[in-house]
Amino acid sequence: MKTLLGERLHFDWKIVTVIVVSTLLLIVDSYYQLTPNKDYDGIILYLIVPLIFIVLIFREDPRQYGFTFGDWKIGMILTTIGIAIMSIILWFVARNPAMQSYYKPQVNGLPWNTFLDLIGWEFFFRGFILFAFVRKFGAEALWLQAVPFALVHIGKPEIETLSTIFGGFAFGWVAYRTRSFVYPFLIHWFIASFTIVVAAGLLHG
Repeated sequence: MKTLLGERLHFDWKIVTVIVVSTLLLIVDSYYQLTPNKDYDGIILYLIVPLIFIVLIFREDPRQYGFTFGDWKIGMILTTIGIAIMSIILWFVARNPAMQSYYKPQVNGLPWNTFLDLIGWEFFFRGFILFAFVRKFGAEALWLQAVPFALVHIGKPEIETLSTIFGGFAFGWVAYRTRSFVYPFLIHWFIASFTIVVAAGLLHG
């Protein structure tokens, strides 16, 4: 394809596909509810659809996109450290009135509701998007995948949203280091569940 200046534009079709598909999936999720349970929408949009593209369109092994246990020894160490650090931070942050107002109503269904909500979510960002970008952009992919992750948090409590560009990078680094989306998922699952528990006052009366 030529620009008005006569320069040829060269696109990596897989990168373009990941960008377009991931953007459309986020838009569909925002505007439509596909199933009676919104969490099941996440499984379809963020786990099943990306896997279909990887296997049927890209003709690749999902393990190349972090759909594997990867380096499980390092993964479990990083998961343990991440949970320990976030336990301390969330013990104070989740008591913020805005966090309590937002998360307290979500206490019913724990921990299954947070599991369903995040399993596809993490594969989408820390698998499908991250590992596609890593091939093209190298380590910069850690920041690139954190941008849409942060933007979709708009509407949640401000204190949480402001942190997500850094949290998204951290989740991405764990996936990058272990070659797996499983460990950022485990950390994120804990964070979401523990936040709700603290916000609901279940641990301090």
